[in-house]
Amino acid sequence: LTEQQQEINSLMQRKSAVDEENAHLKNEFGNLNWKFKDKSQELKDTEECAQKKEEQNRLVIKNMEEENKGLNICCADLLSDLEKLRKQEAQWKKEKSGNDARIKNLETDLARTREQIKSLHTIFSNSSSQVDVKREELFQKDCEM
Repeated sequence: LTEQQQEINSLMQRKSAVDEENAHLKNEFGNLNWKFKDKSQELKDTEECAQKKEEQNRLVIKNMEEENKGLNICCADLLSDLEKLRKQEAQWKKEKSGNDARIKNLETDLARTREQIKSLHTIFSNSSSQVDVKREELFQKDCEM
């Protein structure tokens, strides 16, 4: 009987220890379960935040791509305008070169014409003087007659 009593006491002690361990493990399980739920909620919140950020980034990228398209069109237009202006500049330079040559020729012709006018003016002055002399001579002859 004593041996059985000791075995029962021993089993009761083990049961008590197991119950204590069970209570401790249940408590730890509760704490871990609470932490798990907390971490699960944190993960869910983080995922939602990441998803929102991702969506915002997609929108930003889409807007930037659209803006980039607009800028590319604007650049193409500006390059086209620049090419037209360069062609126009080349045409104007060609015209200016032709006009400069014409102006130089006209200036040369004008200088020549001025020289001719001076020469003709001198001839005219000389002729006029000679006419005056001849008139005087004619007048003298007329008077003598």
